[in-house]
Amino acid sequence: MSDIIIPDFAVVPRHVGVIMDGNGRWAKKRGLERTKGHIEGAKKFREIGEFAADCGVKCVTFYAFSTENWSRPKAEVDAIMALFADYLTEAIDRVEEDLKKGIRIRFFGDKDGVDPRLHALMDEVEDLTRGNDRIMLNLAVNYGGRQEITRAARELAREFAEGKISEDAINEQAISDRLYSAGLPDPDLIIRPSGEQRLSNFLIWQAAYSEFWYSDVLWPDFSKEDFLEALKAYEKRSRRFGNV
Repeated sequence: MSDIIIPDFAVVPRHVGVIMDGNGRWAKKRGLERTKGHIEGAKKFREIGEFAADCGVKCVTFYAFSTENWSRPKAEVDAIMALFADYLTEAIDRVEEDLKKGIRIRFFGDKDGVDPRLHALMDEVEDLTRGNDRIMLNLAVNYGGRQEITRAARELAREFAEGKISEDAINEQAISDRLYSAGLPDPDLIIRPSGEQRLSNFLIWQAAYSEFWYSDVLWPDFSKEDFLEALKAYEKRSRRFGNV
């Protein structure tokens, strides 16, 4: 459990999305290589994910590496992928700890678009933590919201062409069922640190009625107290879903 006193919230979001932004700027402010910022940001992912479970959140989806991020300098991309490989190896080594803490890990995104070795490690981590049910931590890697919807549309098109579904069966639920997040509630709250106020192609289908919370804090500096502030803000929101 956390050493921070957690308020007795009247309502807690079931699913929180987090756009882990500001790693590079954090490093630049300190005269460090951008990769150092990504290293610190990766540590924060684990800390906030585990704290979310203490707060009663059942699912957190972290935006780690987008389909657009491949356009960054090769040295930076290579460093991020090496860091990701280290994280996956560590996750396998910590599987007993995750079991005790009830942490299930999943990955959103095109696994076929990453190195086959990483793909295999991602599958192994998912398999090893599949039975844990206290909290689900989703890591979006090689992920893009438009790519996700396009993938779902292609799957529906194939099923229709093969006669497996009718035209009338193609509806919002059918699309949702073919997204990476199938079976999960849509995010109630999306958090974006670093001062930016946009989705950046993150969960764009699922975020139709999400509440948003922004902070100027760069992700490596994002704290448990900041996460609590986001939950406090969410608690005060009136979610009408189009009703009066």
